Amino acid sequence: MPARFDVAVVGAGILGLAHALAAAKRGLSVVVIDRDAQANGASVRNFGFVTITGQEGGATFARARRSRDVWLDVADKAGIAIGHRGVAVAAQRPEAVDLLEAFAATPLAEGCELVPRARLAERFPALGPGVAAVLWSPHEIRVEPRLALPRLAAWLERAHAVTFLRSTTVHAVEPPRLDTSRGPVLAETAILCPGDDFSLAPGSFAVPGLTRCKLQMLRVGPCPPLPHAVLSDLSLVRYGGFADLPAAAPLKARLAAEQPRHLEEGVHLVVAGSADGTRVVGDSHRYAPTPDPFAEEGVDALILDEYAAVFGDRPPVVARWIGTYASLPDRPVLVDAPARNLRVVTVTSGTGMSTAFALAEETLADLFGARADAA
Repeated sequence: MPARFDVAVVGAGILGLAHALAAAKRGLSVVVIDRDAQANGASVRNFGFVTITGQEGGATFARARRSRDVWLDVADKAGIAIGHRGVAVAAQRPEAVDLLEAFAATPLAEGCELVPRARLAERFPALGPGVAAVLWSPHEIRVEPRLALPRLAAWLERAHAVTFLRSTTVHAVEPPRLDTSRGPVLAETAILCPGDDFSLAPGSFAVPGLTRCKLQMLRVGPCPPLPHAVLSDLSLVRYGGFADLPAAAPLKARLAAEQPRHLEEGVHLVVAGSADGTRVVGDSHRYAPTPDPFAEEGVDALILDEYAAVFGDRPPVVARWIGTYASLPDRPVLVDAPARNLRVVTVTSGTGMSTAFALAEETLADLFGARADAA
């Protein structure tokens, strides 16, 4: 007779692990099922950067703040190192400085500081001479995703008795039964977190505009230590918290004239330092139902051009990779309830590392009611 669980989570990326944690905190027995032997998708191909400042206001911003707090709690217990804290949003153009000043006057900038050019050498010595001002946010944290995901899973198994069935394909989900390549798994409730694999719940993903985003990323080094993440002018027109402000219009116009190829390829700059002296640098964005698997040197060159404009140097590339994630232009997350005891949850904005823990708590509250001790 197969074992029976309260909750089955399909998918062991960050969103699946977050749902496993939220369920286990309620005292529910949990099984996590994943077709791969280890985390191999978007959850380990990103910056590991929990972004708060610049997220669009409302639900995404609130989820990011809550998820950051859960990350800090989990990291301490699971032995996950916090690589660095905070982000320096480096403005290169006068229009970008004006936008940062406008942002600094909004509630989303609480706790942030606008640092003028005269103080940059002292406060941010890693930045190059082309930076005119920095918006400093202390709120962000960064983990190394390739290390964080396995340690989080091991801690869930050790501390919360979560069962993992890896290298296991799920063929059908009709709670209380899931048919898998290992035979049936019994669970009263199922939560699907399939990332950009839309095949298991095609009805849930029959949403106009749903597609996949392909990105190119790099690792450069060796580099001096970088105690915070860095964004640039191109980032300001991609993050909704900045880009949705009226003050963004002049910067968008100037970037369209000066860096049309960067905008065409969806290039913006995020740089995160790693403990080994390298830096993760990205990224680009192309959208297609089935993105091709090929990285283009010209796109990498655009990313490195922006890096050089901000840092004043161009370190050697030591690794390159491609990631993909689900994308919807009109919402940051897709949630469907095909049945009373079945939920399908997919982040559709590339913000999984930043919002997964809060999203998982929302899913469990929907399924089982609010917790009396919820933070």
